[in-house]
Amino acid sequence: MKYLDQKTIHSMSVKELESEIRKHNKLYFEIHEPEISDYDFDQLVERLKKVNPKSPVLHEIGSDIRKGIVVPKITHTSLMLSLDKCYNVDDLMSWANKFEGDVVSSPKIDGCAIEIRYDDEGKIHFAATRGDGVKGEDVSANVRFVPDIPKMISIPNLEIRGEVYMPLSIFKKFETEFANPRNLAAGAIKQKQPSKTGSYQLSFFGYDIKNRKFKHEIDKIGLLQKLGFKTGETREIKKEKDKMQKEWDRFLEIRNKLDYEIDGVVFKANLIHEQDRLGASAHHPRWAIAYKFQGDSGTTTLQRVEWSVGRTGVITPIGMVDPVELSGAMVSRVSLHNYGMMKKIGVTVPSKVVLIRAGGVIPYLQKVLDQKGKPVEVPKKCPSCGCPTEIQEDFLRCTNVSGCRRPKLSELEHFVKAIEIDGFGEVLIEKLYDNGFVEDSADFYTLTKENLLELERMGEILATKLIGNIQSRKEVPLHLFLQSLGIRELAKHSSKILVKEFGVLEKILKAGEAELSAIYTIGPVIAREVVAGLKSKRPLIDKLLKQIKVESQPRASHKGVLQGKTFLFTGKLAAMERGEAEKSVAEHGAEIASGVSKDLDYLVIGSEGYKNREKGNKWIKAEKVINQGGKVKIISEEEFFEMINK
Repeated sequence: MKYLDQKTIHSMSVKELESEIRKHNKLYFEIHEPEISDYDFDQLVERLKKVNPKSPVLHEIGSDIRKGIVVPKITHTSLMLSLDKCYNVDDLMSWANKFEGDVVSSPKIDGCAIEIRYDDEGKIHFAATRGDGVKGEDVSANVRFVPDIPKMISIPNLEIRGEVYMPLSIFKKFETEFANPRNLAAGAIKQKQPSKTGSYQLSFFGYDIKNRKFKHEIDKIGLLQKLGFKTGETREIKKEKDKMQKEWDRFLEIRNKLDYEIDGVVFKANLIHEQDRLGASAHHPRWAIAYKFQGDSGTTTLQRVEWSVGRTGVITPIGMVDPVELSGAMVSRVSLHNYGMMKKIGVTVPSKVVLIRAGGVIPYLQKVLDQKGKPVEVPKKCPSCGCPTEIQEDFLRCTNVSGCRRPKLSELEHFVKAIEIDGFGEVLIEKLYDNGFVEDSADFYTLTKENLLELERMGEILATKLIGNIQSRKEVPLHLFLQSLGIRELAKHSSKILVKEFGVLEKILKAGEAELSAIYTIGPVIAREVVAGLKSKRPLIDKLLKQIKVESQPRASHKGVLQGKTFLFTGKLAAMERGEAEKSVAEHGAEIASGVSKDLDYLVIGSEGYKNREKGNKWIKAEKVINQGGKVKIISEEEFFEMINK
């Protein structure tokens, strides 16, 4: 998982922020492979709010509806919206001061939101995931295999909303195969064979009841419990700053003792008439908010700070702490982000600190609880090469990047790991570098057994094995080759996308920023870093290509079933986002038209618009073209997918 620093986020344009938010929404909700923490995603959103508060992206709800897969969908009786978020008590109080009465608090379960409707006999009628907020995927058969969900309730015709999740005790059986409980639960509730859902032993917490009148939010919880639903620990508290903060602190303290993941505390206005008055935006109800944690947390003592030099010459502070358990692992080292963040947080040594481990990434320091120690001494000389350091905005840097030892070693370590050359650990790489045998990654391929035998504690058998390991990796898949270059933003996801799009290295090297940024989930930020990185690495790339063969992956033929045709889409598509549909058109040999004209072959109308005959400007214009003898055909989204399937 990647970490986004504030400098990167603040350097993004509005277009770049929008692109990044859409990309990470897709990775989180649809693909279930998030690349950044929730906190970093929220920082992108907050930045966009500041620079362009009217951006439509701020009102888009991430969808868990799988694209390109035909599954039954259910329209919600009322929108299933996201929650607004905050990360400090002042923002929480700013929200709370907008309504009268007290608040209701409950843990924010990190699971998959669903709704369940019961019929006039009190039996489960059907159930759906949140989807895009308007409609969700039908999981009616699946919920019957979740033990916590009552199959019959005593009050008929109720709609229950809640969170499907996987208990941490159950997740231990799957943790070597899946990234986290939330992703597994989201996939398990959608199993094609509903009985398989039962094998995952999912659980459910109810948190809302629709189509029934209440005076107070807390009354819903009481009724849910009477009906047989489990609910998270929910209670009414005074709308006072210290009490609300104390409630957040309480959940932060007990979260490691719970058998389910929580990532914050949800606060809601208790008076229903106040909820009705506040209403909702297109994205979230205004009467509820999530006061978020920043990951799995723990309290310990920071004893000292060490400084680590990275591949780019940035010198990063690393905190040495008394061991503490986070996410099932003992932690003794913690990231302090960078010089600027460390200074902003007010790190002193020694001091009592709160650590955060979000999404399984390297733990980092969230907060200093006391500042009784001494300020951290910032090195004036690089700890690796001894050259002067300099501070550039939030970063401490070595002024001798090209000649500094540690960045070179980091590059070499990254290369052998990415290319998957076994046997070359940090100690061995240091010896090879210090003895002048390996100065860049291409030099691994010119190593001889005799070179290795000159090193201490190197025997004939081991030397022979290491040379064999190198030679076995002289044919490298293109995506691994790209990752091995150590270019920022050219990691697992983006490298595979580029390989799929271009197929061969030569085309990737020639691609410009505009061409790359147009690729779905790449965007302008990644494009800029990749183009600049490939340019700076070109001498090394040429040197490597003399030693190894990069295995290309030719693109799929564009002579598809739609060859030579032109398409245009209008209205909201149900099965996939418009960008994906347009990409599908290109993959099948057709082109996207810029507008309705006599040369257009097909105007594709989104499902809902087509069914309800909601004629927009493009539809009306297309009918005029048809009346004038034009060839355009107006088809539904379903007819379009039938064409592709044929």
